[in-house]
Amino acid sequence: MSGKTYAESINLTSVLVSGLKTNTERVSKRGIGSDFVPKLETILNDAKNLNNEQEALKAKLKIKTDELNKKMDDMKVMVDEAKKVVKLEFDKTQWKEFGIEDKR
Repeated sequence: MSGKTYAESINLTSVLVSGLKTNTERVSKRGIGSDFVPKLETILNDAKNLNNEQEALKAKLKIKTDELNKKMDDMKVMVDEAKKVVKLEFDKTQWKEFGIEDKR
């Protein structure tokens, strides 16, 4: 299933489980025992739940990233303003005291 998204793999496995259930008698002749399908179905359900949780976390991460980017923009505006004041008020030799490593 490599190369497919989680959602695609989950969907394909769901179809497979359905087909296995429908054809239990025939697949059992080839080694798919009575415990195989329920076990695969449990794994499938766990994967569905984990995928849903991951998608929810991705959405939360996107929201937090947007919040962080806004704060970083606000911070940059204020830092730029403070640097201008320091550069106007103090000699270059004192800029390092304020964490300013600019040359001019």
